[in-house]
Amino acid sequence: MKTWRHTIHQNPELGFDEVATSKLVADSLAAWGFEVHTGIAATGVVGVLRWGKGGPRLGIRADMDALPIQEETGLPWASRAAGRMHACGHDGHTAILLGAAEVFGRLHRAGQLPGAGTLNLIFQPAEELGGGGGAKRMIDEGLFERFPCDAIFGLHNYPGVPTGHFRLRPGPFMASSDKVLIRFKGKGGHGALPHMAADPTLPAAATVLALQSIVGRNVDPVDMAVISVGRLAAGKTYNVIPETAEMELSVRALRPEVRDRLETRIRELVQAQAAAFGVACEIEYERGYPVLMNSSTETQLAVEVARELHGDDRVIANAAPLSGSEDFAFMLQRVPGCYLLIGNGDNGFGGGEHLGPCSVHNPRYDFNDACLAPGAAFWVALARRFFSG
Repeated sequence: MKTWRHTIHQNPELGFDEVATSKLVADSLAAWGFEVHTGIAATGVVGVLRWGKGGPRLGIRADMDALPIQEETGLPWASRAAGRMHACGHDGHTAILLGAAEVFGRLHRAGQLPGAGTLNLIFQPAEELGGGGGAKRMIDEGLFERFPCDAIFGLHNYPGVPTGHFRLRPGPFMASSDKVLIRFKGKGGHGALPHMAADPTLPAAATVLALQSIVGRNVDPVDMAVISVGRLAAGKTYNVIPETAEMELSVRALRPEVRDRLETRIRELVQAQAAAFGVACEIEYERGYPVLMNSSTETQLAVEVARELHGDDRVIANAAPLSGSEDFAFMLQRVPGCYLLIGNGDNGFGGGEHLGPCSVHNPRYDFNDACLAPGAAFWVALARRFFSG
């Protein structure tokens, strides 16, 4: 698993371009006796094992794509591709599921898989691409019609939590993620003659502050909501009032109804600010990943398996939800299941001690190889328990 992980890490590929990674996965699955299906959402791979007659159908998913980040770890297995790195641990997620797949293949050949059933291992491209990511595209291309699942599971590493520790939660676990482009359109003019212009920077500035009143005054304090201004742009020189001012927002919520409320209030507020300052406005509201909702039965199963493997003290069954987002949420809208977190330590491992603690999407992040065995063992134990009823 370490060899696979380091190979993938050294050769990172961005969303829908995971050609070498996809080939490594497909070739490995075929060698272990899986029925292999490629080309789903461009580079997605599904490996299938069937045994007995009928039985339940289990799906396990791993993501494969890297990020457009220049790696700064200095590790022996650092990225060889300029401007690309596995800064979120998808190399580790793929290696974990490959490790479990090798075990599944051996058990299948030996006739030791329990009961009867179908195992679908889903290697997904392009998790990092926002609303148009790989999970939705695989679903749109018939993933669950071709490979029906009665339950589906996925995991993600989590820096700051010790290795071999698990975090799970039934219900909403990760936030929705929406992107908003707001454009105020006024009338440009000379900076010395503002009365002859319609300044779009005024409603833009007022909106930056007013947006937080939505979170503070329109959302129940017990509910999570985030509105962040990631980009604010207007004009090109100091003495000219610009024609337009733009801003882009990241909007997140942990409940679908709060997500809807945020969109309604953002639209109302922006339109009102534009009217108050005598300018026009345009709003492009792009819905991205939905709220990730774990089903209670499947989450409880995962909790029990993790506790049996690693002990009660290493498993938190009702962990705090996260404001980050995940396109596995699209799969959970179609199939009951559970998305869980496995601890990645504090980044002081594997020769990376000099890097210091950091989270994902950081040029000094590296997946912790100490997660590989606990992760693969978890998938194997989960499948044995699932197919044993």
